Amino acid sequence: MSFAIHKTKADRVVDAVLYVSMALFCLATLFPLYFVFIMSVTPFTEVMRNGGFVIWPGKLTFEAFETIFGSKVVPRALQVSVFVTIVGTALNLLITMFLAYPLSKKSLPGRHAILLALVFTMLFSGGLIPTYLTVRATGLMNTLWALIIPGLVSTFNVLIMKTYFESLPAEVEEAAKVDGCGDLRTLFRIVMPLSMPIIATLGLFYGVGHWNAYFGGIMYLTDSSLYPIQVVLRNMIQSPSVSQELGVLQTTVQQLPPETIKMATVVVAVAPILAVYPFLQKYFVKGMMIGAIKG
Repeated sequence: MSFAIHKTKADRVVDAVLYVSMALFCLATLFPLYFVFIMSVTPFTEVMRNGGFVIWPGKLTFEAFETIFGSKVVPRALQVSVFVTIVGTALNLLITMFLAYPLSKKSLPGRHAILLALVFTMLFSGGLIPTYLTVRATGLMNTLWALIIPGLVSTFNVLIMKTYFESLPAEVEEAAKVDGCGDLRTLFRIVMPLSMPIIATLGLFYGVGHWNAYFGGIMYLTDSSLYPIQVVLRNMIQSPSVSQELGVLQTTVQQLPPETIKMATVVVAVAPILAVYPFLQKYFVKGMMIGAIKG
């Protein structure tokens, strides 16, 4: 038997306000991305003819993308960012699991002291200068590992994964140990397959953080060949000469305004994350819900 829900006039007004508000929020979120893409594929003459703002171009041009990919700087920076993101995220997840799994066991000796020490790092950090001195003393300067190792573990993510591990049925792990599985084998064979939602969620957090990071590249790298895409984009925005940052001749970019090339670089820097997110969205939502409701 089904029951029809009759909404009052006030309920319908509230629903309408909510729908309009969400639509406006989505529009405000998506419009900057749309504007950047349109500016990158619209001929500059058409942009100027329309007062610097074009909703839908009459003609598309991909000269800006041909220019940035024709240089060595942007493709090399993309390779660096891909390496740092993939390797860094894999190491982040591995170390986070190795730390969160034992902390999810209440029988772990010194568990409360370790948790207190971890939470302390969320309130106080060593500071910028000590971190820089540590990176320099360990020989990580001018290496890609300087973009990975200093931020290898996030305490917040460790606590989220620990909470998720605590929500798993204890009987499953007990049955695995009865069958002769050790702690590592139980973690990789039993716990990991059951924890894919939280792994995907934290993997997205770590991956986006690595891809968008530029401060580490500015602080620890002086070799321009090691710059990730975000550092290259930052230098292009601040530099008066786009051709110098791209390492191409001025005549190559003289037909294109600097703003168009910058917009195209922004699209290239954002597109990979936008392409990956839809495949992880279902795990992202599920992992955040489960990892947050049980403390």
